[in-house]
Amino acid sequence: MRVRLDATWNKVASRGLGAMPSTSSKQVFDVAIVGGGPAGLAAATYLARFLRSVVSFDAGDARAKLIPKSHNCPGFPHGINGEELLGRQRAQARLYGASVVDGCVRHAEKREGLFVLTTTCGIVLASRVILATGIVDKAPPIEGLQQAIAAGIVKLCPVCDAYEARGSRLGVVGPEHLAVKEALFLKEYGSHVALLANYPDDVSQAARDVAMAGGVEIWDTVDDVVRRRTGFDVVMAEGGSVRNIDMLYPSMGCDVRSELAVALGANCDAEGYVLVNRHLETSTPGLYAIGDVAEGLNQIAVAFGHAATAATHIHNDLRDCAEPSTKI
Repeated sequence: MRVRLDATWNKVASRGLGAMPSTSSKQVFDVAIVGGGPAGLAAATYLARFLRSVVSFDAGDARAKLIPKSHNCPGFPHGINGEELLGRQRAQARLYGASVVDGCVRHAEKREGLFVLTTTCGIVLASRVILATGIVDKAPPIEGLQQAIAAGIVKLCPVCDAYEARGSRLGVVGPEHLAVKEALFLKEYGSHVALLANYPDDVSQAARDVAMAGGVEIWDTVDDVVRRRTGFDVVMAEGGSVRNIDMLYPSMGCDVRSELAVALGANCDAEGYVLVNRHLETSTPGLYAIGDVAEGLNQIAVAFGHAATAATHIHNDLRDCAEPSTKI
């Protein structure tokens, strides 16, 4: 059965809900944060330390949970597992008084200057909202995909880990406008890189010329990609020959989780990324978007910067609404 490498994909992240404490619909939080990834949790910590009442909703599907070990997260020279990083961030936010709850936001609207969130905990009111809802990567329907990601043989971010992939045999899959660019980036690290395709027509001659000029091989007629303990067997349709790669990089784009932003009237670009200003505020006053849902490098360090910028602007804005004072 041929694994489709060009157009068929599965979403990588999965949704899960834990126990959900109740919240009072009568309380108006200064800020409600939607998303429990690095960006949302960092914003919760900043706002709590600004002495703001803040509630953060974590649906349990942060993209960072998929990271086996990140070596480019600032402050962790020997790397850190994604689950561990998120656990540390949750503990830090709660230490300073932020409410981090297991649950999701199903609907959002703005009424009379307040945001009204319909959540799995009930109705929540907030003066400001931060969306840190992230993205969902696309990947081919390989059996045991989640386990392969955990084992580090399927990689979702060459910016994060191309350094660690030096000297490895790498395969890249996806539509040519994305896959060729990613393959050439990986080739800069001296690795053996091959672009995997089901049919010769999947890669145009122009893209083929660019890839091959950069030292990237083209493997046409791939029939199957079979996971092994330390890599993949790439089974070719012609003759059933088998080639081997150590790691697979899907370069198939992503789905942007911007549904709540759209519901609240925020402007998005053609790909669904939420458009923001330099303070990370959207076109809807009082609504902010940080991290991967706002187009950028999809990096933890960027998420932290977004969180600090948005939280500080919100704090100053709330102070100004109460009474004029000197800003930070």
